[in-house]
Amino acid sequence: MGILLGTVNLQAQAPLEIQGTAPDLYVMHTVTKGETFYSLSRSYSVPPKEIAAANNLAFDGGLQLGQTVKIPLTKSNFMQGGNAGGQPVYHKVAEKETLYRISVNYNKVPLDNIRHWNNFTGDGVQKDSYLIVGYLKGSGNGAAVAAHTPAAVPASTPVSSPAPAPVSPAAAPPVTATSSTNTAAGKETASSSVLTPAPPVTTNANAGSDNRDMTPTSTHTAAAPAPAPAAATPPPPPAGASFEQLYEQQTAGKKVATEKGPGAWFKSNAGPGKYYALHNTAPRGTIIKVTNPLNGKSIYAKVLEAIPQMKQNAGLIIKLSDSALEALGTNEAKFYCELSYEN
Repeated sequence: MGILLGTVNLQAQAPLEIQGTAPDLYVMHTVTKGETFYSLSRSYSVPPKEIAAANNLAFDGGLQLGQTVKIPLTKSNFMQGGNAGGQPVYHKVAEKETLYRISVNYNKVPLDNIRHWNNFTGDGVQKDSYLIVGYLKGSGNGAAVAAHTPAAVPASTPVSSPAPAPVSPAAAPPVTATSSTNTAAGKETASSSVLTPAPPVTTNANAGSDNRDMTPTSTHTAAAPAPAPAAATPPPPPAGASFEQLYEQQTAGKKVATEKGPGAWFKSNAGPGKYYALHNTAPRGTIIKVTNPLNGKSIYAKVLEAIPQMKQNAGLIIKLSDSALEALGTNEAKFYCELSYEN
C-alpha cells in the first residue's frame, strides 16, 4: 500500500507540458483507476463535457484505465497574468524557436511574464530547455504527462550562467535560459580581447639577419621599431546596458549596413523604452537604429526574428513593436524609415 501511494503521488507531481497552438491548447492526461470525466473536471477546472468533446468521446461512455485524453486549456482554467499561480505548465523549446514566437503561440503571453516565471532577463532561449508559459487553475491531481516527461538538459549545453530554478508550488523540470546579452546561437556583444605586441627583435646591422641569442658582439646592433599597438576591441557594455549602448558596442569600428524603405508595426507587451523588431537579414539580438527622416527622431530596437512571409508584409524592411511608433513620432500603419546596424 505504501508503494502504491508513493507511485500515485509521483504521478500527481509530474510536470505538465503544453500542446497545440492558440486557441487550441491542451495538456495530456493518463487515466488512472477510478477516474471519470467528473473527477478530471474537478482536477483541471474544466467542464466534464468539454473534456469529452475535445477527445471526440461519448460522455456516457466513461473512461478506460491507461487511456490518454486531452485536457483543454481555456481562459477559465489556464492563467497567464503576471500574478498567476497554480500548477506550472511548460513548453519545450524547439530548434531555432524564439521567445517572441513562443509568446505568440500561447495566447500572446507577455514576454516579461515568461521571463519572470522562469527567472531570467534576456530574449534568448535554448533548444530542448523548458519554459513556464502559464499556470493551471485547480489541483491537477493525478496529472501524468504521457510520453512527454521532460529530460534534463545535457551539462554540456553552453549557458552564460546557471539559471535559478523556477519558483512554483510543484516540482519543475530544469529551465535553461540565456542571459540578457546572449542569444540561442551565441553572444550578442563581442568579447574583450587584448593583443600583446611581440618583444622587440635585435638585428645585426651588417649581416641584416636576426640576432635572437642577445649575445654581445662587436657589430653595432639597433633595436627594431616597436610594432604599432593594435586597436583594442571596445570592452563589452555593463550588465543592463541600454539598446543604444549595445548598438554602439556592436558597430564600433565595423562597417555599418544601411537601408531605406517602408516599415510597419506589430502589437507587443514590451515595457517602456524597450523596442523590438522583426528583420529579414540581421541576426537575432542585433540592435538596429531606426530613424524617421521626416522629423529626425531615432530609436534602437532589438531583432527578435524574421518578418513573417505574408501578403501584408510584402516590401517591408522592418516591423517594429507598437511602442516604438510614438517614439518615432508617427501613427501611420506604414511609414518610411532609415535603418543602420552591424553589417
